[in-house]
Amino acid sequence: MGDMPRLLSVNVGLPRNIEWKGRTVHTAIWKDPVPGRCRVGRLNLDGDGQGDLAGHGGEQRAVFVYQIESYRYWQEQLRRADFVHGQFGENFTIEGLPDDAVCIGDRYQIGSALFEVTQPRVTCYRVGIRMNEPRMPALLTSSGRPGFYLRVLQEGEVGPGGEIVKVGEGKERMTIAEINALLYSPDHARDRLERALRIEALSPGWRSSFEALLKSQMSGNAGLVPEAAAHPASPGFRPLAVTAIDHESDDVLSLTMQSPNGRPLPTAMPGQYVVVRLQTAAGGPPIFRSYSLSGPLSTERYRISVKIEPNGAAGTYMREHVQVGDALDVSSPRGSFILQSGERPVVLLSAGIGATPILAMLHSLAAVRSTRQVLWLYGARDGEHHPFAAEVRRLMPALTHGRSYVCYSRPGSRDKMSKDFDATGHLSRSVFDEAGVPREADIYLCGPNRFMADMKEELATLGVAPERIHVEIFNGSESMTPGVVGGVMRGPHLPKDDANTGPLVSFARSGIAAHWKASVYQSILELAEACDVPVRWSCRTGVCHSCESGLVSGAVVYGPEPLEKPADGNLLVCCSQPIRDVVIDL
Repeated sequence: MGDMPRLLSVNVGLPRNIEWKGRTVHTAIWKDPVPGRCRVGRLNLDGDGQGDLAGHGGEQRAVFVYQIESYRYWQEQLRRADFVHGQFGENFTIEGLPDDAVCIGDRYQIGSALFEVTQPRVTCYRVGIRMNEPRMPALLTSSGRPGFYLRVLQEGEVGPGGEIVKVGEGKERMTIAEINALLYSPDHARDRLERALRIEALSPGWRSSFEALLKSQMSGNAGLVPEAAAHPASPGFRPLAVTAIDHESDDVLSLTMQSPNGRPLPTAMPGQYVVVRLQTAAGGPPIFRSYSLSGPLSTERYRISVKIEPNGAAGTYMREHVQVGDALDVSSPRGSFILQSGERPVVLLSAGIGATPILAMLHSLAAVRSTRQVLWLYGARDGEHHPFAAEVRRLMPALTHGRSYVCYSRPGSRDKMSKDFDATGHLSRSVFDEAGVPREADIYLCGPNRFMADMKEELATLGVAPERIHVEIFNGSESMTPGVVGGVMRGPHLPKDDANTGPLVSFARSGIAAHWKASVYQSILELAEACDVPVRWSCRTGVCHSCESGLVSGAVVYGPEPLEKPADGNLLVCCSQPIRDVVIDL
């Protein structure tokens, strides 16, 4: 390449709302060329913005660059002749500097500003909307032509026609194409990962992905997998015999289960849950429910504790039909709401039946006589609705620095202050102050949705860092739908036209089972959306793994094929179709 690379066009655009698949998406993927010179600030070009700051923008991703040579490649591949500058959502359309020559950490002077290369572009579904080609996120990544981001080392002005002068080189000389392939292709060679981590200019997000890949022993892509799918378990159910049934409170039943042949059970981590398959009606479809393991860690027995809701099909069935000696079909333990090791103080914060995973954590701390500071904070209506009270009192003395603090919102006449409970009312900021919640603690939070939302807010006002707050949501995950605005929060439901044919797709955490219709849905993600089941997604074409979830049982095929398969025991919701009945951890 004898010629000097050049800046052909500077493109900016502010976020706007567009209609897509019956929804409104807030996006700045549409960029238009700026006629004259344009000022470059540390976080943005003048007149430019990003619709979704979690995925784009910020210091590491201030300017996105795409090459005119890649334009020509896609014009040929897609047989298109309608491209304009800014077509790929880029701020700088350039000539030269291909992805297989530019290295992370390279520095360039353009106009009076100075830039450093930080990472390849991570594509999301919006570039597919802009290009009117839904496969585009996968194509950009798999072609090795993702384009790259710059951070601004020195603010200044740029304009079309300007020369791009290389003024410094990144160490390790790893190109954009190489770094991109190291994350997204199945080959994650150790020595190359170590090399990438030696590049100081590499953005923190990519760095943490490579660190996760280095540490990982599992199949699939640990660098991309969301926390919700980080501990896959082998799919399938095993029959366990119910060996004890205990009434914990007015509306909570515990069932203890053991392997009928005495074979050891898979070890759970404190906070995990199992999926139970119940045949409530002869000949009817089974129903699936997730229940946290609430007892001490054991390979001999599992204990689940079930809240009996007035119209709850599963709880009512268990109370009225399940007896000691019966067998229940139970999955391996799953989930990523897990007590982290370390020395930091621990706050176990729950209300109602939300105590179950938190109680397992308390058991595991007590079993090793932990010297960590442990605070058990619990909210119930009154003594009759306070499960595990005696159990928690029994466990506390094993902890050198363990304390318990219980609130009753409406104590009964027999409930004694400072014996049964410590304060009247709900858990709140004033209770945190009274009980002495340490700001630097790891906080494990579980309970009804409203309670969780309130607690997160109260903890924020206390100054607890969001990454210290671990949450378990019983009825599914927190959804992630980047850029989609004004979505109505509806509870999960059957789709409008559920037929009685086709494989049954059961969303275990949402308690919904719907039939698969290949003529209507292209992916399990589309079926989940038709049911308003909370789900996480970003690329919708099998690249980013945001949608990776647990495959509790059954089997799927992929179309399009993902760039890298998920971990064994997981599936990618966005590009899979069921080939028989499946149960999915959503």
